[in-house]
This record gives sequence, C-alpha cells and structure tokens, in this order.
Amino acid sequence: MTAQQGAPEGQTLGALVHQLSQQIPELIRSEIRLAQAEVAEKGKRAGVGIGMFSVAGLLAFFALAALVTTAILGLATIVDAWLAALIVAVVLLALAAVVGLMGKNKVAEATPAVPARAIQGIKDDVATVKGAHRG
Repeated sequence: MTAQQGAPEGQTLGALVHQLSQQIPELIRSEIRLAQAEVAEKGKRAGVGIGMFSVAGLLAFFALAALVTTAILGLATIVDAWLAALIVAVVLLALAAVVGLMGKNKVAEATPAVPARAIQGIKDDVATVKGAHRG
C-alpha cells in the first residue's frame, strides 16, 4: 500500500468507493474459494467414514443373519419350523419399524453441512466494511 492508500482520511469519498469496488470482487472470489475448499475437505472425510460404516454394516448384516438362523432353529425345538420362522420374522419387522422411525427423526434433526469458516469470514468482512464506512 502507498502512503495515500494507508491514510483513508486524506482520500475523497469517491476514491474510497473506487478502491472498495476494486477490492470487493477479489474478496468475494477468495471467500468462495475458501468455501469450496472447506466443503471438499468435509466431503472427503465424510466419504471415508461412510465407506467404513458400509463395511461395518455388511459384517453386522451377516452376523445378524447367523443369529436369526440360530433363533429360528432354537425356537423350532419348541414349535414347528414354519411357525418359528414366522415368529422371528414378525419380531424383526417390529424392530425394523422402531429403528426406522428413530432414524427418520435423527435425519430430520440433522443440519446441512455448511462452510462455517467461510461464512464467518464473510460476516467479518461485512463488519469491517461497515466499520470503515462509519469511520
């Protein structure tokens, strides 16, 4: 910055507005780049986590299938095999309904991923511009 640019009190209002109009587009572009980088970083982290949850879910599915088979075979020692399978299926459907409703509520509570740092940066920039305009 030159000495004249560093001393706003020596500049006319027109010169300050001209300076501001030249700096705002670059400021907006830099904030947009920051927001894009932040969202991309969060997306990568979420992708790795989702992949791990998928593998865990598949393994849990196989384990649950083995437990369901065990429950049917155990119940079949008391009642007919078809009735044992029906009882276990009804219990599983009831559990699925309860867990599904709980999951729906959790998704409804979730907030969308937002670039918090970029938004705060824009708010700070607006406050700075307003403060410079007053002074």
